[in-house]
Amino acid sequence: MFVPELRLWRAARPHVVRVTDAVRPRLARAAGIVRPRLARVTATARPQLARIAQAAKPQLARITTTGPNIRSWQYTAGAATAGLALAAGVVTAAGPWDSTGQRTAERDRAAALERTGGTDHGRSDDSSRTSDTAARAPRPAPSAAAVLAGLGGTANTVKSAPDALPTGTGLAGVLDPLLGDPALGARHTAAVVDVATGTRLYGVGGGDGLTPASTTKIATAVAALSAMGGEHRLTTRAVLEPDTKELVLVGGGDPTLTARKDAQGWADLHTLADATAAALKKRGITKVTLSYDTTLYAGTEVHPIGVNPNLALVTALSADEGRTDDSTSGPTTRVSDPAADATVKFAKFLKAAGITTTAPGPSKATTRAQRLATVSSPPLSTLVERMLTNSDNDIAEALARQTAIATGVRADFAGAGKAVQAQLKKLGLPTAGARFKDGSGLDRANRLTANLLTALLVKASDPTRPDLRPVLTGLPVAGFTGTLTSRYADGAAGVVRAKTGTLTGVNALAGTVVDQDGRLLAFALLAADTTDPAAAQAALDRAATALAGCGCR
Repeated sequence: MFVPELRLWRAARPHVVRVTDAVRPRLARAAGIVRPRLARVTATARPQLARIAQAAKPQLARITTTGPNIRSWQYTAGAATAGLALAAGVVTAAGPWDSTGQRTAERDRAAALERTGGTDHGRSDDSSRTSDTAARAPRPAPSAAAVLAGLGGTANTVKSAPDALPTGTGLAGVLDPLLGDPALGARHTAAVVDVATGTRLYGVGGGDGLTPASTTKIATAVAALSAMGGEHRLTTRAVLEPDTKELVLVGGGDPTLTARKDAQGWADLHTLADATAAALKKRGITKVTLSYDTTLYAGTEVHPIGVNPNLALVTALSADEGRTDDSTSGPTTRVSDPAADATVKFAKFLKAAGITTTAPGPSKATTRAQRLATVSSPPLSTLVERMLTNSDNDIAEALARQTAIATGVRADFAGAGKAVQAQLKKLGLPTAGARFKDGSGLDRANRLTANLLTALLVKASDPTRPDLRPVLTGLPVAGFTGTLTSRYADGAAGVVRAKTGTLTGVNALAGTVVDQDGRLLAFALLAADTTDPAAAQAALDRAATALAGCGCR
């Protein structure tokens, strides 16, 4: 059932509303079909992905118990295209596939919807067509092709005829009433762009810079990937000073370095300690002076917002983002000195391997230091996906600094912001009105435009820039992953993929959506001076859902 705020739109746009109503049952059926395959994949996935799948099951159960609809054959092609179109089109081409992560699950869901013969809508395997299930269920319909042109070969195409595009008038008729919701505050900006052609279809103040909150991470991701490439890895080293026999743990700026028992594929301090101990013993050394080096980064470690549970001190060396609990994302209490904390844990692992150390202190490795062992992060593409899916501020600040290092800029807050902006300008993106004070979006002095955010998403889909594809694959999936796991349960689940942004008085949403006709659209919605964050978030979600439910012509 639609919420009361949509009554005005229902009265003004009855045709579009009927189309939006139709989206829900087909998405529900798609979710029911892919749930078993998703369960099989997530059973072997990282614990956090398993928790996401478990959280989603009640939503899926509520949806799929509504029963089949005799008209569902009419929407099967749309369900395969809209429900998992981006998984089938963008994600299929994003590779390489990780063994336990989000992309694997999405590829499996996409395969479930693209097999020959289309979705079966829950029919039993009854060739006689006489069972109750067969009597109530519609016939399978043909599968729909993936929709993002240029990313997966000739099969992945988008309708390109001019009359297939939504029109500005059609979009205005749908979006203007929704974006006029008082919950979105006194100022809001918006832009909608056709991804396949780059055509701007709708804009309201698209060139005005507003505080973007965490949608800043989209810009950080594009800048980092373009500066370093998706296969770049961040390396933590253990080195030995030959003259003093000082062992130095050298931070490489890897925000995903872990000291936990189950490393889950991230760089592991246990592994580094074991390899270091083995190398020391080969040299006949069992006792060392232990130090740590964080000089890769410059300037203050404290974010302008101060000490905050949303972010640890920004340092080149930390373990598990300085978290004091078992969490892997979201706000929590952080240790007061992440570098010292990581090194103390490293010393503990060395002791278990037979190496005695002094209490660690800060130092700087010399050029004469001999490398004993290293551990490296997963590829940058994986870090970008984790950052976007979980809205991870620690990774975002690290990637902004790594962008500065890669481009020869001082690796502090100011330099990282300059490096990100310079990299986007180098890509030919519309940076007028943009200002970067950090990489995460926690700084309220940041400014982004709706035009820039949509341009970033279109650039990430450019077939000549496959290195930027993790920006799309990392976006949270409505109703399934990350910061959108619990949103869109009654809306465009699986259709909207977007980065959220929330600060006091600020709400934003930017991402991609597949419309009723299979067009992949990039959108950005920014609102300032909001007073009720939950109401503002709901208003943005309704606007994105409306895009999914219309052809808007």
